[in-house]
Amino acid sequence: MLPVILDCFEYRLAPAHHFPVPYEDVHRVVKYFLQKGVLAQYSVDPGRVAVSGDSAGGNLAAAVSQQLQKESGQQIKLRAQALLYPVLQALDLKTPSYQQNKDMPILPRTLMVRFWSEYFTSNKALFRAMMANSHNSPESSRLLKFVNWSAFLPEAYHKEYNYSAPAVAQGTEGEAAGTDGPSQSFADPRASPLLVPDADLHSLPKAYILTCEYDVLRDDGIMYATRLRAAGVEVTHQHYDTGFHGALMFTVWPTDFLIARRMTDNYVKWLKDNL
Repeated sequence: MLPVILDCFEYRLAPAHHFPVPYEDVHRVVKYFLQKGVLAQYSVDPGRVAVSGDSAGGNLAAAVSQQLQKESGQQIKLRAQALLYPVLQALDLKTPSYQQNKDMPILPRTLMVRFWSEYFTSNKALFRAMMANSHNSPESSRLLKFVNWSAFLPEAYHKEYNYSAPAVAQGTEGEAAGTDGPSQSFADPRASPLLVPDADLHSLPKAYILTCEYDVLRDDGIMYATRLRAAGVEVTHQHYDTGFHGALMFTVWPTDFLIARRMTDNYVKWLKDNL
């Protein structure tokens, strides 16, 4: 057992509420919780607070961690961030893991692309462009260097795939990608935490990153672990060769998987050791 105060909260979801609404909801709640009076109310040690999330929740945990570190008025800092098979970038949707696991159950590439497009807009043009990996505008293409998997993925994960930079559409971002407007940008680091510049990474809290081999999001987590380490952040990266996206849900009979129990045990142990 892990003796913790666990604060779980709901936030407004896409497609009913597009970005940045979900992010802003989470950021607002975390900011509120990190007040001395609120922490005292729940008997929480202000030096032992972490954020964590899986999949889309990992995206929000990473983005909020980045934002809090940049806010000069934030007195209480996070001690750690735990990102469980997180989704971290929407610029290149043909990384090796997107290609290798495109037809994998639970989260095939088509479904992940749909989730991404609906996070930003109801315009189906963005979904079609993202499926073709041709949704980048000239503006967003300047950030592709932060998700260049040929540079940030260890060779073992390249498999038989060769890097090819995503196509760049011409015109404005809204025209090129079918978004509702420039404020709903998949190139915003609050939506794609992997796009934050290197200079903004070094002050982030220690990180736990869990990735799975059979997951379109595998490479997002691995690239983030690589970049964080290069920036001097303490990173624990646990990769599961037999893992799949959503595996942590399968710990109760009749879908009680040993891999899920192992993931859970390792995650809890890391929290015990690092909080």
